Amino acid sequence: MKRYVVGLDDKGKSAVLQTGVSNQQEFPGFFWRATLWKTRETPVDNSIAGDRSVEGGAARSPFPNGMLVRAMEFWPEPDPETAEKLFADLNKVAAENHQPTQADKPRHPTMHKTDTLDVFHIVRGEIYLVLDEDEILLKPSDTVVIQGTSHGWSNRGTEPCLILGSMTDALPRELPE
Repeated sequence: MKRYVVGLDDKGKSAVLQTGVSNQQEFPGFFWRATLWKTRETPVDNSIAGDRSVEGGAARSPFPNGMLVRAMEFWPEPDPETAEKLFADLNKVAAENHQPTQADKPRHPTMHKTDTLDVFHIVRGEIYLVLDEDEILLKPSDTVVIQGTSHGWSNRGTEPCLILGSMTDALPRELPE
């Protein structure tokens, strides 16, 4: 994967300022991800120089009032016990606000929720988006919008699935009474 960051050069002309992906994490046996860009503010301040993809490390969610763009490759799913352990290890690293509960795990070990608006596009491969009561098989060119709801990812195939998407900070979702 190659990333091009385009901005203004010292003459005020549009130019490629950076190439390459600098903020990557791999969780062997589970998935790989690269944060391609992130911000701390809305509206975005395009005058901030430097590689913003590395600000703040490898958190799962964007900064408050921020956004991030990420590529993720999910490998074929291991057995449920291994998947649960791998996801628990990821949750420790991610320090997410909404850690999965014991009630979430029977549905799928990767069930989680974020206070974000997510837009994910399937580039290659197939993956199931697991919801509280439904599942959707996503294929190349499918796009899903997740409005701060509980979900998980399940690659039941034999090939990795590459997803490209954005996560934007959002107000927590209120549950109906």
